[in-house]
Amino acid sequence: MEIVNFLIANGPWSWIVAGLVLLALELVLPGGFLLWMGIAGILTGIITLFQPLAWPVQWLIFGVLSLVSILIWIRLMRHRAAQSDRPLLNRRTERLVGREAVLDQPIVEGFGRLTLDDTKWRVRGPDLPAGQRVRITGADGAVLTIEPV
Repeated sequence: MEIVNFLIANGPWSWIVAGLVLLALELVLPGGFLLWMGIAGILTGIITLFQPLAWPVQWLIFGVLSLVSILIWIRLMRHRAAQSDRPLLNRRTERLVGREAVLDQPIVEGFGRLTLDDTKWRVRGPDLPAGQRVRITGADGAVLTIEPV
């Protein structure tokens, strides 16, 4: 009961401290939503500091501010294109498209093998003899699609 009395007596500061705690938790627990809930808590504390409100109204303000800010953040992040200075990082097969190589093993019944750099790759394409020069046109998982040059 003492905690409830303390929160009632120090309502605005309780919201501000709760908001700061949520901001600190955002540093430890990634995800982004605690940031906006922390800001909503601080704003709720500032509002109640200047305009004393009943607890249900304070919770309503906190909930609305949290929901609105999180929804705006999600909407902005969804439409933001991820930009990178290395867009093909971790897309190894996509980096190989357009390169030319020589078949190590003939393509029989649609599948064969070739060596590119230090890796042997399974390839798919028309039946071709070993030693044929080919161009990589695409990839399906770890299987490269090729065509004769």
